[in-house]
Amino acid sequence: MESGWPTWVLPLVPPHPGQDLKEEIDLRLSRVQDIKYEPQLLAEDDCRLLQLETQGCYNYLYRMKALDAIRTSEIPFQAEGRYPRSLVGKNFCAYLLELRNSSAGLKGLRKALLDALLDGYESARYGTGVFGRSEYLKYQEALDELANVTKARGGSRQRQHQSAAKDLTQCPEGSPPATIQVTYLPSCQRSKRAKHFLELKSFKDNYNTLESTL
Repeated sequence: MESGWPTWVLPLVPPHPGQDLKEEIDLRLSRVQDIKYEPQLLAEDDCRLLQLETQGCYNYLYRMKALDAIRTSEIPFQAEGRYPRSLVGKNFCAYLLELRNSSAGLKGLRKALLDALLDGYESARYGTGVFGRSEYLKYQEALDELANVTKARGGSRQRQHQSAAKDLTQCPEGSPPATIQVTYLPSCQRSKRAKHFLELKSFKDNYNTLESTL
């Protein structure tokens, strides 16, 4: 039965065309913090590297080269499993901060060098200013200097270990090396010792038997 009241139908308003795209972008950005791997940005045979030989502003390429330079450097910041290789840049910054804040530090290492590397990395990855050829070369020079200091430190440690091992194996001057003298008994004495042992064991067994019968 139809009522006399009019029926109003609300029209379905389609979503804004950019709303779904915005939600997808927000979703992808929220997943950035879950990324656990940093791939190499530029391969050696990447055709984009040829653009650096021509005139032009290629800041993005120098930024990528700066980040890849950490992976190819000889700085042992991932040695002994202290930092996983999946997060190269993050672990490299943690390594630099650890060196800068440590009381001992590295011999011959300047604090200004660590600050230059930290600032260069932040500028290359997150900065909005210019990061071109000159900025990249300064950053690469600082990386090479840190690599040389760490390699020199590793070589001195190895020499110290070798010297300590050599001191342990060497004998004091004037004292001959200790020798172990082994005396072999004649076969007749060995047989007598075995016979005496059997006689003593037999006497002990007979004594125990006699004591148990009393």
